[in-house]
Amino acid sequence: QEQLEEAGGGLVQPGGSLRLSCAASGRTFTDRAMSWFRQVQGKEREFVATITSESKWPDIRISYSDAVKGRFTISRDRTKNTVYLQMNKLQPEDTALYFCAAGREWRGSASSSDYVSWGPGTQVTVSS
Repeated sequence: QEQLEEAGGGLVQPGGSLRLSCAASGRTFTDRAMSWFRQVQGKEREFVATITSESKWPDIRISYSDAVKGRFTISRDRTKNTVYLQMNKLQPEDTALYFCAAGREWRGSASSSDYVSWGPGTQVTVSS
């Protein structure tokens, strides 16, 4: 059974940084796009970033939401079967529960319906 597990969330002051990780187990996800989403209670899940599968290396494609572009960086380590989200210049509006997700195929998508596996999430709180 494939599983995703996020880690690295916490409380950080505005302007600070956090690095989230998403470890996959049960199978490798090198043939699938991996993405990060976030959700604030009472609101819909929001796309954050996506990275295409490593099977397309070196033609790896990455995209971000406008809200995080220039501040967040998504990456993946095939040897560790792990995806990362480096978050810099965090702001209070970045406060949310962050989820990683594995897609149906190699291409990334901003639609949550295109993802078949989800982690339980890790909370990020940005506050002074």
